Amino acid sequence: MAGAVAARAGDEMSGPALMLAGFALAGSTTDASLLLAGITISAAVGGPVLGSLLDRAERPGRLLSGALVLYATGLGAILAGLGRVPFAVTMSIAVVAGLSGPALSGGWTAQLPRVTAEDHLPRANALDAMTFSVASLAGPALAGGVAQTLGAPTAVAVSAVLIGSALPAAWMLPTRPGRARGVRTTSVVSDLAGGLRVVVGSPPLARATLTSVLSCAAQGMLTACIPLLGERVLGGAGRGAVVLSCSAASALVANAVLARFPRSVAPDTIIWASALVQAAALALAASGRPVVLIVAVLVAGIGEGPQLAAVFAVRHREAPERLRGQIFTTGASLKITGFALGATVAGPVAARSLPGALVLAASVAVLAALGFFAVRPAAVKTSDDRAMSA
Repeated sequence: MAGAVAARAGDEMSGPALMLAGFALAGSTTDASLLLAGITISAAVGGPVLGSLLDRAERPGRLLSGALVLYATGLGAILAGLGRVPFAVTMSIAVVAGLSGPALSGGWTAQLPRVTAEDHLPRANALDAMTFSVASLAGPALAGGVAQTLGAPTAVAVSAVLIGSALPAAWMLPTRPGRARGVRTTSVVSDLAGGLRVVVGSPPLARATLTSVLSCAAQGMLTACIPLLGERVLGGAGRGAVVLSCSAASALVANAVLARFPRSVAPDTIIWASALVQAAALALAASGRPVVLIVAVLVAGIGEGPQLAAVFAVRHREAPERLRGQIFTTGASLKITGFALGATVAGPVAARSLPGALVLAASVAVLAALGFFAVRPAAVKTSDDRAMSA
C-alpha cells in the first residue's frame, strides 16, 4: 500500500505538472495537452505487454521496479528537453516513457490477491482504490503548490522523485508461490491474445472496461481544461491543479464509506451510476463560477472514486489467475489511452470555448453510462437467469 501510494502520487502529480510546465515553457494549451497525451497514449501498447510479462515473471516486483525507473527517468528527460530541443523530440521521449505508465496503476493492483487473504479481498480492494484517491488528493495539490512557489519544472522533478521512492516496496514484493521454472510454454503473443479474448468474451469485464475507458476520456478532458479554469475562474493556472485535489478528497471519503460497507451495492451498478454522477459534475463545471466549480469537482470525485473500486472488484471477480496481471494492466492502459485521447481532443476545444469543452466532456460521461448497457445485453440476461435458477 505504501509503495502504491508513492508511485501513484507521483503519477497523479506528473500529469498536472507536465501540463503546467508545457503551458509555461511552450506557451500553448494545445502543446501542453499534447505533452500529456504523449506520455499516456503509448500505454495502449505498454499495458498489455507489461501485464503479460508480470504474469510470467517469477519475481514480478523486479519487473515493476524497472517500469518505475523508466517512467521516472522519462519525466526527467522531458523536463530537460522542454524549451531546449524541438517539441517533437520531447513528445517522442514522453511516448517512450508512457509505455511503463500502467505499472503505476494496474501493475500494483494485480499483486493484491497475493498479499491479502481471499476473505479480506473486497475490503482490501476498496482500500487499494483509496490509494488512488490519496494519490489524486496529494498529487495535484503538490503539483499546484510547487508550481506556484518553485515553478512548474520543479513540480515535474518532484513527481519523478516520488515515483522513484516506490522502488524499495516494488523490489520486495513476494515471489510467485509454487512457481516452477519452465512451466510456462505459451508465448507472450499467445498470452496477449488470451487476455484480450477474456476481456472481450466476458460481458461483465467488457462492460466495466468500456464504461471506465469512456469515463477516463471525460476525466482527461477536464484535466486539459484545468490550466484555463485556474487562470480564468480562480485567478491562476496553478490553482487549477489544486482544484483537482477537491475531487480526490471527495473520492477518498466515498471510498472510505465503500470500504466500510464493501458489499452494500453491486459493483456493476456502481460503475454505470458513477458515470452519470461525473456527467452531472462536468456540466456544473461549465458554469464558470468559482463556488460552482468547487462543488462540481467534489461531485466528480464522488463518482470517480467508487467507480474505480467497482472496476477493480469486477476484474478480481472475473479474471483468471494466470491472466490477472495482464487484464489489470490492459485495463489500466486502455483507461490511460482514453484519458489521453480526451485530453488531446479537449485542448484545442478549450482554447476556443472552455464551457464547450466541459459540456463535451459531460456528453462523453453520459455515453459511458449508456455504453454499459450496450455490451451484449443478451449474454448478461442469460447469466442473470442462471443465477436466479441457482
